[in-house]
Parts: sequence; structure tokens; C-alpha cells
Amino acid sequence: MGTSVKPRVVVSKCLGFAYCRWNGLTINDPFVDRLTEHVDYKPICPEVEIELGVPRDPVRIVQAKNKMRLMQPATEKDHTDRMTAFCSTYVNDLSDVDGFILKSRSPSCGIKEVKIYPGMQKGSALGKGSGFFATAVMEKFPMLPIEDEGRLRNFTIREHFLRRLFTITRFRMIRKSERMKDIVQFQADNKFLLMAYNQKEFRIMGRIVANHERKPVSQVFQEYEDHLYRALAKAPRYTSYINVMMHALGYFSDRLNKEEKAFFIDLMDKYRKGRSPLISDIDVLMAWGVRFGEKYLLDQTFFRPYPQELLDISDSGKGRDR
Repeated sequence: MGTSVKPRVVVSKCLGFAYCRWNGLTINDPFVDRLTEHVDYKPICPEVEIELGVPRDPVRIVQAKNKMRLMQPATEKDHTDRMTAFCSTYVNDLSDVDGFILKSRSPSCGIKEVKIYPGMQKGSALGKGSGFFATAVMEKFPMLPIEDEGRLRNFTIREHFLRRLFTITRFRMIRKSERMKDIVQFQADNKFLLMAYNQKEFRIMGRIVANHERKPVSQVFQEYEDHLYRALAKAPRYTSYINVMMHALGYFSDRLNKEEKAFFIDLMDKYRKGRSPLISDIDVLMAWGVRFGEKYLLDQTFFRPYPQELLDISDSGKGRDR
């Protein structure tokens, strides 16, 4: 289930890669740092790229005549056109990328919660939105995992991000070969994961792989990729995980004694009530898979969708779902 090709992640350069924030500082983020060994980062600072300098006078998004402008109050300069041109060129030239981690609340990189002001003078914000670079990224790559370092402190958001990131990377590996046996194996290895995410899309993807219409392989891969992105778009609810684990239990339930079954059912009930993490149930199923030699089960990415070194059940406490 591992991958010899690392995910390619565009990341805001100020998140520990360079002292390039407006005040000349950097931000060391624990998750971004821990991910370093497992991904190929592509750091970028849009504000440095348009030569605003380090340190620099802060910029802000100003709404003027229903249009968003990137303004620098201290200099009264409008950097909108330069930033827009850079963003357009950058995203259009970007290829083989699997995900993004951007700086929260930044007027260039923030994906949400970026303050929008009525002018350059001091005063309250009109509302909140996305930064210029983040907007360009989300418009060009709406199907890819795009998060900021703040949101990734949330357990559910982080888990969803990692599952999508590494699944998309695994698909990118086989996408280049366009061999039917590879996509058949991909569908088989990701069966439980896709069932947890979206059973409707999983069934559609199964029909695409079966290819009863004898479509060209390139068309099969393209259709499959489109539905893969749809399937992974929304994080599953905990009830979906429980359904998949019950399905997995069926592979060897007739070889377990009643005490073992009762133990697992009790463990799932604790997970259902939020008193036990999902990994506890997964480890039990994996142990039984090893015990009974269920290779098909052990090969399921559902159980190990990303490197285990990245597993961290800590949470910001903001909206965690089991």
C-alpha cells in the first residue's frame, strides 16, 4: 500500500521554508514539518514573487466598486494586476501536483477567513474571503486537497486531507501507464476506502473499470479519474467507517469466538460514542487479517491510507467528528 512516488505539495514558503513574511519572520508549523519526509514540497511566496520585498509594508484586500484589489496602505500602491498576472501564470504552468498547504488568512494565500476592507484607512473589515493566490489555485484545481495550516490542526480535516492526498498520488502513479490491469488493481486495493467515502461513486467506478463498452483505455482512465475526485470530495461520517469495518469483519467472523466478536463490537460502540479512536478498531482488524492470512484485506488502503508516522489523533477541538 506504500508509494514509491511522494505526493507533490505546493506550500506557502513562510511555513518554515524561508523568512519571507511581511515582518521578515517565518512560521514553523509542526504538521508541515512532520510531512516533510513524506512529500515533495514546492514552496512559494506570491508576495515575494511580485517583488514586494522582505520585510515589506503589509498588503490587504480592498473591495472597490465590487472588485477586489490588493492594496498596500503605507505606500498607497495597487498590486492587483501584478499579483493576478503572477497567479495566472503560475497555476497554468503547474503540473503533476497533488495538493496544497497555504498560509491561513494571508491576503495572497488564505483560502478562507481573509479580511476584506472597504479602503486603505484603519477600520473594521467588510467581511472575509480568499486571497488572490488561493483563489487562483481553487479555481484551477478544485478537485485537489487544498488546506491552510490552521485548518489542518483539526483532526477530521487533517485525516481527510491526508487520505485524499495519498490516494490521488497513488492514482497519478498508474495514470501515466494507462494499463487496464493497474486501474483494476487500484479499484480493488481502494475498495473499502471508496466504500467509506461514497458508495454511489464507488459503484460507478466499478462499472467504468469493467469497461463492458470496450472504450479506449485513455477514456477509461479519464472517466475514472473524474469520479475518483468526486468520490473523495467530502469526508465520510463515522457511521460510514463503522459500516466498512463491519464489512471487513465478515471476512473472518466465522473463525472468531464469541468473546472476540463481543470485544470488537464493544470497541466499535466506543468509537461510535467518541470514546475510542478509529485506529483502535483498525488495528484489531489488521491483527486478525495477519492471523488468518487475509491478504486481500491487508492490502486495503482503508487501513493504511497514508504513512503511519503521520498518524496523530490530537485535535484543535474545533468541530472534530469521530
